[in-house]
Amino acid sequence: MSATRPAAVVVLAAGEGTRMKSATPKVLHEISGRSLVGHVVAASRELDPTHLVVVVGHAREQVTEHLAAIDADVRTAVQYEQNGTGHAVRMALEELGGPVGGTVVVVCGDTPLLTGRTLGALVATHDADGNAVTVLTAEVPDSTGYGRIVRDAATGAVTAIVEHKDATDAQRAIREINSGVFAFDGALLSDALGKVRTDNSQGEEYLTDVLGILREAGHRVGAAVGADHRQILGINNRVQLAEARALLNARLLERAMLAGVTVVDPASTFIDVTVTFGQDALIHPGTQLLGNTHVAEGAEVGPNTRLKDTRVGPRARVDNTVADTAVIGESASVGPFAYLRPGTNLGLKAKAGTYVEMKNATIGEGTKVPHLSYVGDATIGDYTNIGAASVFVNYDGEHKHHTTVGSHCKTGSDNMFVAPITIGDGAYTAAGSVITKDVPPGALAVARGQQRNIEGWVARKRPGSAAATAAQSTADKDPGRP
Repeated sequence: MSATRPAAVVVLAAGEGTRMKSATPKVLHEISGRSLVGHVVAASRELDPTHLVVVVGHAREQVTEHLAAIDADVRTAVQYEQNGTGHAVRMALEELGGPVGGTVVVVCGDTPLLTGRTLGALVATHDADGNAVTVLTAEVPDSTGYGRIVRDAATGAVTAIVEHKDATDAQRAIREINSGVFAFDGALLSDALGKVRTDNSQGEEYLTDVLGILREAGHRVGAAVGADHRQILGINNRVQLAEARALLNARLLERAMLAGVTVVDPASTFIDVTVTFGQDALIHPGTQLLGNTHVAEGAEVGPNTRLKDTRVGPRARVDNTVADTAVIGESASVGPFAYLRPGTNLGLKAKAGTYVEMKNATIGEGTKVPHLSYVGDATIGDYTNIGAASVFVNYDGEHKHHTTVGSHCKTGSDNMFVAPITIGDGAYTAAGSVITKDVPPGALAVARGQQRNIEGWVARKRPGSAAATAAQSTADKDPGRP
């Protein structure tokens, strides 16, 4: 184990978060594609700790299930009663079997802006200075609600962390605050936790009291001041959740733009932490890119587009579109006002046009579905054109069925393709047809009733109507018309 690799990271996530006013546990609220605790776990993983333990309490079954889904190697320790941060860390160490040799990092589960780089700098400072404990601190404009860092005036050493509710007026004027993030000598931490008392306003075991205990024992207590105080912001209500989302989104967009992505309007563009880009991707206003979406080099997305778990190929164009778990091929065109549902796969230079919906459909190279159509449970070959207002009728009320359309086909407007059917390569279908049988390659399928005109019907059945008057006017102008 390297000098800067922690023996353990402990994430405190047992609190109820009543100020969120939500049935969802606070740490499971999401911003930018991850839960709050998910962001903290991801940052902690960048330290490559030997153990990562999350302390759970409120809604522990739900939180534990979520943790198992996002990181199978996370261990959980249960804090059955929320008796303070010191008690929570004791539960974590008990889960690990007692005192831990090496560095133990403690972080809060509601600080989604904290980065692995900042945690790494904390651990490096801790190791370099030989501290018994190193606290991550920050200077903030408003320290209300935070624990204040009290320093020795002569040496600058940290002498105490005083919680807001226990602070004097002079201490409440201090702007340097405790982030709730610490690096401890593991053995000294275990010993000091056994000496923490509960004679405070909440009757709880404060982890911050460990600093005073270690200092009184003659051990070195240091601090590492974070470069950006916003990283340590904790989430306690929906307002702070929105503020953190905006900050994180700005960070993600900045990273993308510095890597060669054009974001026309960052204020109206939202992306998840798992979204990736190729160089020279262009993102228009009003776009949301979610989940494992990838926008390849030279692709253009937006405006007013929402893509989730979707891959956009090089130089593709996606306009005013909603897509979920779709693949949009190189130089393909989608929209405006298209809906690509899971299982849609557009090939090279394929088109899903205006008011087109697709689901579980594979569309071949150069094939076009230009307007007002639904394509579900279908495979369409290369360079085929599907006429406007076509519907792939895939559901019989109990089961879904598949339609196959070959390459170089031309299907007429207002067609119904009643699955299961196969339309051969090079076949045509007439406009207004309901296709219920296979169409051989190169054939023309016509499936519609013969037109019959009943002359004089309006005059007889709707006398005196506007339609009858108009028809009569035409007849007067053209007496030879039957």
